[in-house]
Amino acid sequence: NSNQIVMALQYNLAKVYEISENDIEFALQIVTLFFEEVPAEIKSIKVAIEEKDYTRTYASCHKIKPTLDLLGMDLAYEENIQIMTWAKAEGKRKEIKEVFKSLKSRVDLAVKEIKKDFKL
Repeated sequence: NSNQIVMALQYNLAKVYEISENDIEFALQIVTLFFEEVPAEIKSIKVAIEEKDYTRTYASCHKIKPTLDLLGMDLAYEENIQIMTWAKAEGKRKEIKEVFKSLKSRVDLAVKEIKKDFKL
């Protein structure tokens, strides 16, 4: 059913539950890791892109990659990979700004959603 796609959440705990055999505690750990790590790294990526600090950009993107993957944030994951590729290639800044903006808004939405869902 097609409007399910539109309804898709910003994150998805299917993977987390799959690898942990539906362990709620583990899910909470992953969600907490997301909160503690991802928004801070997103800020770091923003500054690093502005300063053309490719090494720092890459390192921050690399750090959040497994968490984005675990939380089923596929689009954010793809954008994060694009930024890593850009950093590796020391690419032009203007295209990457759009990609970053999109990644940041996905993360912001996921934070809101998780807070609501887990009553954090």
